Amino acid sequence: MMKIPETSPASSPCALSEADPGYAGLERDTEAVSRWRKKERERLIAERLAIPVEKRRALGEKIAANVEREIGDIRGLTVSAYWPFRGEPDFRPLMAKIAARGGKTALPVCAKRAAPMIFRIWTEGEPLECGIWNIPVPAETAPTANPDIIIAPLVGFDGKNYRLGYGGGYFDRTLAAIPYKPKVIGVGYAGSRMSTIYPQPYDIPMNVIVTDER
Repeated sequence: MMKIPETSPASSPCALSEADPGYAGLERDTEAVSRWRKKERERLIAERLAIPVEKRRALGEKIAANVEREIGDIRGLTVSAYWPFRGEPDFRPLMAKIAARGGKTALPVCAKRAAPMIFRIWTEGEPLECGIWNIPVPAETAPTANPDIIIAPLVGFDGKNYRLGYGGGYFDRTLAAIPYKPKVIGVGYAGSRMSTIYPQPYDIPMNVIVTDER
């Protein structure tokens, strides 16, 4: 009987693209990590969309309350949030609170594909237009902003504050291009925690991750 070397993979090499990169020994293989992230992204989005709407709304309110405590005194600060998409926590009520308490609010805008985002000032009631992926963004006439705090939605996250996003790299490009250091708060559901996202050299960790639990 032929003896199988201990270093041989248990699965066929053609199936390794479906395995956890750490298990397969491919942590530094960018393409393998990308394929694995795509599967994890699909799984996590499906899981959050399966949460009943009322429960998801309640979890989102807890996340927003925890973010509000994390920010503290908002007077004079500009906070960028986001327009909710595919079951993300809704931060529009918190944006209204921030504006009422002396802060300014903004939304990120993808001015063009595969480029850093810009931020435009926006408060409830001001005009919006259709952006990339049909997500509403502040009108082109809105002033741009340099947010002091950036709230970044996430699909998944790990214990080192790395964020799994949608795969476009927009937040990483943006954070790498910003000439100053805003506080970046990743927000998502506690159930989206992962053991690791297998961070690559281009991934930028959040300053803090806030969920419905903490």
